[in-house]
Parts: sequence; C-alpha cells; structure tokens
Amino acid sequence: MTTKIRPIGDNILIRPLAEKKTPSGIVIPETAKEKPQEGRVIAVGSGRVENGELIKPEVKKGDKVIYKKWGGNEVKVDNKEYLIVKSEDILAIFE
Repeated sequence: MTTKIRPIGDNILIRPLAEKKTPSGIVIPETAKEKPQEGRVIAVGSGRVENGELIKPEVKKGDKVIYKKWGGNEVKVDNKEYLIVKSEDILAIFE
C-alpha cells in the first residue's frame, strides 16, 4: 500500500482498524463506537535524535499495534482516515 504521506522524525503513520461487529456478531452503529486503539503501521519516520545519535522507532511498516486512545493527529487522504502518532504513543505490537 502506498500513501501520499511520509512521516518525518519520530512520527508514525497508522491506519486505524475499526471493527464493525462484536465477536458475537452484533453490529455496532458508527455513532456508538469508541475511538479505535488498534491499527496497522503504514509508514515510519526516520526516528528521533538523542545526544547526537539517531534512535529509530521500534515498529516497522505492516506491524499491527495498540496506541494511546487519545494520542496522535487524525488526517484524511483520498477518503481514507489515518493517524499520525509519536513512537512513544505506541503501547504494544501484536506478534
């Protein structure tokens, strides 16, 4: 998947994964859903500089991650919604 956005620095571009059904099959209306906390990493910036050394993010393109509920900035490109977060806003990677 290619996008027209390339994050810089310590930023990561995520495509939120929105579930429309509960595990038991109940459909949840758009207005009742909570903000998603899981997403797929679409692109990764180069990292942050600390003490003159480049520290790369721990995630890579394609990783499924859990991120902070209220972190990041929402952006919309070609009618697709993305989230740009700092690497510190990513809490875990699914294995």
